[in-house]
Amino acid sequence: MQFSPTNGDFTFVSSTDAEELSGTIDAPDITLNMGPDSTRDTYATTFLRQRGYGWLLEVEEEDSEDTKPLLEELDIDLKDIYYKIRCVLMPMPSLGFNRQVVRDNPDFWGPLAVVLLFSMISIYGQFRVVSWIITIWIFGSLTIFLLARVLGGEVSYGQVLGVIGYSLLPLIVIAPLLLVIGGFEVVSTLIKLFGVFWAAYSAASLLVGDEFKTKKPLLIYPIFLLYIYFLSLYTGV
Repeated sequence: MQFSPTNGDFTFVSSTDAEELSGTIDAPDITLNMGPDSTRDTYATTFLRQRGYGWLLEVEEEDSEDTKPLLEELDIDLKDIYYKIRCVLMPMPSLGFNRQVVRDNPDFWGPLAVVLLFSMISIYGQFRVVSWIITIWIFGSLTIFLLARVLGGEVSYGQVLGVIGYSLLPLIVIAPLLLVIGGFEVVSTLIKLFGVFWAAYSAASLLVGDEFKTKKPLLIYPIFLLYIYFLSLYTGV
């Protein structure tokens, strides 16, 4: 049994007259109009891409390296610097420190901080010595480096620069003592000698290896003189 609608769009079929109903409904493509702004944005995007400016529409992803801490960006390892400071201040082998790390793993910021600290305490009454201390550190280390290479040592300039810089720590340690007992000339002289020997021994024990054999005094002596000159810049004598 069929029912014909008045508008002619549908045809109703009774279920009693048909055993099986099947069919499909074709729906036309539907385009949503979101307003004039959406159309304008689509046109602008197409316009830029057609003319090769599509890269203007790309969004850059944040690089994980941009979120690194400042110390990591500058390659500053505070734990490593602290360990090297302990190795220099306590150069006795019986303490169990791996002192060769000061030479074999050189860094720049640690020695620079030590040299600047020594320069700061030397400013007292003589500001001009700051530039001299930094200059002597750079060119004095270069002299030790060249002498070591001439004598057959396998050492780089960066290693010498780091060792000489770190080994200024003993002079920094004795500086407050010289201010306290500056009036006692004999005691003051002994402390100065102790500080120079301490610094020179720390540096020489790292730079003067077995490869120098009988030529060790030729390298130890200029290292000792270098720290005497550093101390003279601090004391003004």
